Amino acid sequence: MDVKPTEEQLAARDTFLAGRELALVAGAGTGKTSTLVLMAGVTRKRGLYVAFNKAIADEARQRFGANVDCRTAHSLAHRAVGRNYQERLNRPARIPSKETARLLGIHQILWVSSRPITCGHQARLVMGMIRRFCYSTDRQLMARHLERLNGLDPAAQDHVARVLLPYACRAWDDICSPDGKLRFEHDHYLKMWALTEPTLTADFVLLDEAQDTNPVLEEVFLAQNAQRVCVGDPAQQIYAWRNARDVMTGFPADHLYLTKSFRFGPRIARTANRWLRHAESDLQLTGNSATDSRVGSAAEIDAVLCRGNADAMQEVLGFLERGVPVALTGGGGALRHIAQAA
Repeated sequence: MDVKPTEEQLAARDTFLAGRELALVAGAGTGKTSTLVLMAGVTRKRGLYVAFNKAIADEARQRFGANVDCRTAHSLAHRAVGRNYQERLNRPARIPSKETARLLGIHQILWVSSRPITCGHQARLVMGMIRRFCYSTDRQLMARHLERLNGLDPAAQDHVARVLLPYACRAWDDICSPDGKLRFEHDHYLKMWALTEPTLTADFVLLDEAQDTNPVLEEVFLAQNAQRVCVGDPAQQIYAWRNARDVMTGFPADHLYLTKSFRFGPRIARTANRWLRHAESDLQLTGNSATDSRVGSAAEIDAVLCRGNADAMQEVLGFLERGVPVALTGGGGALRHIAQAA
């Protein structure tokens, strides 16, 4: 580590070294990755660090020792299963809903409570069932994977689900075939991999961003016989809309905290703690007294943090209208593709 470890980091290291499993709640800027590197550096056992995305895994690879393999869940699944479907992954990403309906054999409008559900709409609902199935820990497709349809009572909802379930099973059979015709996505081979009940090749597994864990990855992680460590901050969960879950809170292990932030000073820490209390978090941060930071208005804005693409685009256009040079980081590619398509 570049700086002297804190008492909290040393406690995490000692817990890990004792062979105990650990849930490490780490606040913003508290040296989460440095702590994991410290822990992995005290053993010669083989470790696996599982990151949220490729960029984080690549960065971690530069920091961990040779005994730790840094991967994403999708890269693990691709190596085991997904590479068999590479040709399908390379195809154009989108298939029109009418074509999907034709491939599934959906040729008639479905009437429910005097309401027509077109063939294209049925196809979208079927592929939604596949998506919900792939996000879940279920081992087979079921009628309950159909999303809730507005305006239908429970009996009508159940009827639609029962009608569409055979098509969903047909879709999944197509997806599982290397020669299938439907759109093939990365979450498909991740689900296939999880269904094989894989054993990860490692003596210990470090799961990062555990507050936003895909249920499929959660199932794989919890099934391992290796020493397990999950790290993250439940107050920073942002992917619940995608069925992500907080693995940490109920994880049967020692629960430790990293609360001293190296990123900002006491003034920002006090403001952050107000919001943490509002989020009903037990975590309370301590700022770095050596860091000069303040909370207040700024005469000139150097950076703007946005929650979504729409807000980011509004800020970009506002700066451009004022003649201020501006750059967009983290998600700009998607907006650029939309503009090019238009």
